[in-house]
Amino acid sequence: MPKNVLTRAHSRALSKQGKAAIAGVAALGAAALAISAAPGHAETVTTGAPAAAAQVASSTALKNVQGTVTDQLATDTVKLDGFAAQKKAADAAVAKKAADEAAAKKAADAAAQKAAQDRAAADAASRSAQRPQMEMVAAKRTYANNLDGWIREALDIMKAKGIPGSYSGLHRNIMRESSGNPMAINNWDVNAANGIPSKGLLQVIQPTFNAYHVSGTSWNIYDPVANITAAANYAAHRYGSMDNVNSAY
Repeated sequence: MPKNVLTRAHSRALSKQGKAAIAGVAALGAAALAISAAPGHAETVTTGAPAAAAQVASSTALKNVQGTVTDQLATDTVKLDGFAAQKKAADAAVAKKAADEAAAKKAADAAAQKAAQDRAAADAASRSAQRPQMEMVAAKRTYANNLDGWIREALDIMKAKGIPGSYSGLHRNIMRESSGNPMAINNWDVNAANGIPSKGLLQVIQPTFNAYHVSGTSWNIYDPVANITAAANYAAHRYGSMDNVNSAY
């Protein structure tokens, strides 16, 4: 038969699935030949039994071939589905790993940024704590023990206390009142007659000195800086500034 020659010629080159398909096709061909042959000899058949048997055999062969092909296709489909599921699981694992690595990197970056911010805050706090000490050291400047040094020290204290006045205004009034002598005392004016003579660089009476004394300075009325700051404080309240005083006050 032709189907036998075709099968022998290509049996080695076919896969298992191909062989099954070819076997099915061969069986279908045989069944078809059996059916087609039956009408050609219909005149010699006297009863319907042989033809019916042939038809049953052909039908059974077709069903067997169809079942074999269907089973093979179902097996291949299951395998393909399995491969697809494995690939999907592998892709999901790769994606999850990438997401985990990205999350870990983000967390590490955030931690590093926070650590840098904490260090910066600590450094700023440290500098802030050190700054007052530096300012205190800078404030402890030295002044010459003369009229120029007394005026400059008084001006720094007045600036810190918000008392107005300038170097020229202080110097001008000091020279008029005492000629720059911190121990000067007036024993002939009305204040002296009342028992409270004017004293010091800016000729301040004791009640005025006590009332306008500037905290942080000496309570000694003859102390140059204490005398200047108290007099300047008094002048600021009465005249707006020592700079506005141009005569006895």
